[in-house]
Amino acid sequence: MTEDPQRNFRSAYYEKVGFRGVEEKKSLEILLKDNPLDLEKLSTFSQRFPLPSMYRIHVWKVLLGILPPHSDSHALVAGYRRGQYQDIVEALEVMRYISSSTPSTHVYLRMFQLESQVLPRCSETSPPGDEDEDFLSISRAMKEIVEDAVDCYWLIKSFVSQFQTKFGDSLPHLPKSLEHYLSQEEPRLLSHLRAVGALPQLPYALWFRRCFAGCLPESSLQRVWDKVISGSCKILVFVALEILLSYKMVLMGVSRPDGVVRFLCNMPQENTDAIVTKAIDLWHKYCGTPVHAV
Repeated sequence: MTEDPQRNFRSAYYEKVGFRGVEEKKSLEILLKDNPLDLEKLSTFSQRFPLPSMYRIHVWKVLLGILPPHSDSHALVAGYRRGQYQDIVEALEVMRYISSSTPSTHVYLRMFQLESQVLPRCSETSPPGDEDEDFLSISRAMKEIVEDAVDCYWLIKSFVSQFQTKFGDSLPHLPKSLEHYLSQEEPRLLSHLRAVGALPQLPYALWFRRCFAGCLPESSLQRVWDKVISGSCKILVFVALEILLSYKMVLMGVSRPDGVVRFLCNMPQENTDAIVTKAIDLWHKYCGTPVHAV
């Protein structure tokens, strides 16, 4: 696609005077007027730019297949989703899996298990396993982002299902990718983490299986999830990489693996927006950006 010099000038001007993203917001509004919506272009936009908060949930629902590409069907499908949600909740109440006092995240877990046909018998219920804890972590984070309970459940379910289907085979390889890019950016830190035995003990479950739920505050997390939902799990590697780079001096001074893990699991929260911004820049640097027209 030939670049528009006038558009580039306007974007540079808006950014210079403090209105970064004005042109991108207008571009997204144009895309959202298409009927049917072009999923490839919406994915490309989400990969290249941060989604405006006022449109984020709507775009997520479209990209995750909760709403269809045909905009004139959105209200009808939303009604079906709400009805299905209520039917599942009522069924679980009748079977006494949930009650009015059940935390909403555990309600979502039972709903997901019922729809996935893995709901345990009431007599066999046990404390959540690793997969359930991953689901609950994502649920707690999504609950902070999405106010409506119906939207929240469908986003959690679709996000988890898409992630497992699309990226399940890639997850075991992400730690090696992290080592590779760390060797490119800061080989001394990589050598130190290997020397103290911390590398295999990094909180990969928190980072990769849970897509940083429980690690980053929601304001930063949703920008990472923009990229995951639009088709990239590689962004998770670069967020992990930027966390290590940002706290290089602290980590270089830690001589025990448990100290490294303890710090990373309780890292300061005030710098996470900057960390995510730098991670996205690194992701673009190594992986490029989509070239489809937006």
